[in-house]
Amino acid sequence: MASEVEKPKHLKNPRRAFVKKTGKALVRKIASFQSGQSKVPDTPKIDNSHFPFLQEFVQNWEIIRDEVKGVLKFKEAIPGFHEISPDQYRLSTENNWKTFVLFGFGQRLEKNASLAPRTAEILEKVPNLQTAMFSILAPGYHIPAHKGVTKGILRSHIGLIIPKDREKCRIRVDDTITAWKEGEIFVFDDTYEHEVWNDTDEERVILLFDFDRPMKFWGRFLNATFLQVMKLTAFYQDPKKNLQTAEERLEAAIRQADANMEAMSDPAG
Repeated sequence: MASEVEKPKHLKNPRRAFVKKTGKALVRKIASFQSGQSKVPDTPKIDNSHFPFLQEFVQNWEIIRDEVKGVLKFKEAIPGFHEISPDQYRLSTENNWKTFVLFGFGQRLEKNASLAPRTAEILEKVPNLQTAMFSILAPGYHIPAHKGVTKGILRSHIGLIIPKDREKCRIRVDDTITAWKEGEIFVFDDTYEHEVWNDTDEERVILLFDFDRPMKFWGRFLNATFLQVMKLTAFYQDPKKNLQTAEERLEAAIRQADANMEAMSDPAG
């Protein structure tokens, strides 16, 4: 299981461990303040009515699904979550959880976004978007219980390619269990403990994106400050570097596929 995976050597650096421990303590202290500053309920799942911009995803979910189907043609070149964010080694193992990132830390990944242009266009309308990705979960995989980093960010999922036996493909957030459904979107606070199961023999694909929690002024100020500090650490710098490498790897795979197709269509070949 993912929880039994040994920590990679480069993550055992004492300084990194200190920063992580200190950061977690700080997050716990500011969470209650952020909760008090929130303009939406501080509950595990939050009703869609608080986020009018979600409706465009529902209206265009089939277009988004078709774009991810195009991306999946190059699935072998799509990295595992732990290859992008090494600190997630307990959650993501081998090729069980792949992530095709469109936006990382508020920045659009142009090469990836060019493969899903309509999806990227809709995502750009999300207020204070932080991260967005196609999340691809292998059959039979379980992502163990874990918690997110900050209450200042909320997470949304929309089902795109869901196993036929969808009740066996689900997420638990605190004590609420939700089975994904194609074209259905929901929002949750990932600082509540959550875990995922795909107890089917089919792949599950969703669009996952994070955005700032609507808060009063001081809540927004604190959240922006926290995120700026995070960008100075390896927890930001490592994924940023890995995202660039992943984009280049996928671009190379696409060039090779194009070259193969051209060779096959060449009468002289």
